[in-house]
Amino acid sequence: MVNRALTPQTSRMATNPSAFLVVRREDGFGDVYPLQDGIRFSMGRAPTNRIVLRDELCSREHAEVFPEEGRWFVRDLGSLNGTHLNGEQLRKDRRLEARDDLRVGRVQFVFIEDLTQLPDLPQLRSPTTEKGDGLEIKKRLGQTRYLPPAAPPQGTTQSAEPIRQDTRVPPAQAVSVLYRLALDMADATTPAELGELVVDAVFRATPAEVGAVLALKDGRELEPMVYRNRGPGQPTYHKVSNFVSHEVLSSKQAVLAENVALERHLKDRDSIAELQVASLICAPIMADDQMLGLLHLYRTSPATPLNPDDLEFTLAVARQLGTVWHRLRRQATLSVQVKSLKDQLRIESELVGGSPALGKLETQIGRVAETKATVLIRGESGVGKELVARAIHSSSPRRDAAYICLNCAALTETLLESELFGHEKGAFTGATERMIGKFEAADGGTIFLDEIGEMAPSTQAKFLRVLEGHPFERVGGNTPLKVDVRVVAATNRQLEEAVRAGTFRRDLFYRLQVVQIDVPPLRDRADDIPLIADHFLKRFVRETGRKIRGFSPAAVEKLKAHRWPGNVRELRNVVERAVALGSGPIIDAPDIWLSELDIGSVSTVTAGGFAYKPESIEEVEKRHILETLRHTDWNKSQAASILGIERSTLDRKIKGYGLVKER
Repeated sequence: MVNRALTPQTSRMATNPSAFLVVRREDGFGDVYPLQDGIRFSMGRAPTNRIVLRDELCSREHAEVFPEEGRWFVRDLGSLNGTHLNGEQLRKDRRLEARDDLRVGRVQFVFIEDLTQLPDLPQLRSPTTEKGDGLEIKKRLGQTRYLPPAAPPQGTTQSAEPIRQDTRVPPAQAVSVLYRLALDMADATTPAELGELVVDAVFRATPAEVGAVLALKDGRELEPMVYRNRGPGQPTYHKVSNFVSHEVLSSKQAVLAENVALERHLKDRDSIAELQVASLICAPIMADDQMLGLLHLYRTSPATPLNPDDLEFTLAVARQLGTVWHRLRRQATLSVQVKSLKDQLRIESELVGGSPALGKLETQIGRVAETKATVLIRGESGVGKELVARAIHSSSPRRDAAYICLNCAALTETLLESELFGHEKGAFTGATERMIGKFEAADGGTIFLDEIGEMAPSTQAKFLRVLEGHPFERVGGNTPLKVDVRVVAATNRQLEEAVRAGTFRRDLFYRLQVVQIDVPPLRDRADDIPLIADHFLKRFVRETGRKIRGFSPAAVEKLKAHRWPGNVRELRNVVERAVALGSGPIIDAPDIWLSELDIGSVSTVTAGGFAYKPESIEEVEKRHILETLRHTDWNKSQAASILGIERSTLDRKIKGYGLVKER
């Protein structure tokens, strides 16, 4: 029945109010608040408001209704829980129309322009008792007393006084079940395990006969992830009412519903008619305002239906489930990303090739990886010493621990010591906080020190003590630190000469050279050049999206004929340049640009000039003409100009030496 009697608020009514706010109740209407032109009506818990609301979900100054140009508008005042107009949360000022529903906290208002509109209001759809599928929603719940209120949405302002919690004490059994559930959830590894724990918990704390966790797929479809019956003889799980699920998904509130059509059987509603559901609870499973699914409970017995206390508990369980489920999803995503990065790192770290020299190197790596021995990797610049070091770590028992790299030539003496061993706050200018060093970071794993020959003598002494198993101290500290780290070092310098010159400690040299691995230069494994070039080609094609299928035979021959003084690093740069500048589907010889410094490196250069190689003048001339023709892609006029001879002379020499352009 509609409450038409005016409450004490009516006594404050102006002579000619232009509109009214009427409190909506389940059994009708309550207080009537007249709205006067020219006055703003603020509402909230503070006694200074014109409309004081005794609701713990309201902020002190929650919202206001104000007139403008003959119309009434509503504005949210940065409330914690928001203001809703016709079920939609206010994001900006909205104009009020006759019979609009306005919700502030738990208080429901109806805006009317004349009191004569009240008799028609009961025929409108009620926000608290809605019907569908034979079910009537008896209560909605967006917050539970078992948990603190959610943080305000980003961009909103919290009221000066925090929302007061419900003073009722939850039943001890329910609190105990929630606590046990939180502990059990911490050990769950899959969403299905979480679902089983949740169903067990609601069976212990509520009289529900059937419980289910539904996962939301693609933001639309609900798919049962876990569903259980309390015991034998109970009904099996059937899909939740479309009406209820839609209401929960749209409002993001838990609902308690009862069947108002048990005696009519609802023949057109198979699931309801078959199950004769007496009461059900459906709660949203959410995390960070993202809907993950629904928690669904129901009973068939009308004698002991699910009640509002069960709704409170179910919402608390759903909130816990959403938080942990979101964490598991994030962990799964991160695991996939880590695996992808590891696979990519493994691909980037592979030693590519099939030559005997590379096979011998891989055999050495496999043997030394299983030991704890310190390794010294030696080879020319660009041969891939870091790849060898990473391969040693990846094949060792330490593969799951840290792998730390440091280039000793890139830092000054002071900074190198700080990077290796760490420093304390205030140890030197700029040391504003404590920093752990690379050795501490690599504890249990491997540290790779490139360009070890560039390490300063003073740092060498401290480094040697760590290699011998002694503890060390951070720069500026006095606390001994001991770590378990395998050291792999690399250099392209002649350390023996540095030892003789006194710039590298002899004892450190012998301590590093427990196992020495020599990486062959690229010119000593020419058979690997096409394989390495193809490896880099696929990598850069993948990165750039270019449609390049491979190398032409002429391009391959040009690559194999070069001596590669810059080794694999130089080859990588040449391929990257060809991919970036190439215009066709195939990389041809003209696309491969080699440095002028490299063209003259057909013989090994020494400090005194070119090393002697026993050849006849004809062999030298034949090779030189062929290299020039390859360089010009068999442009004879250009080649003759480079050689300083006539075009006809070049033709005679090509014919005499039997030179043929490669296909």
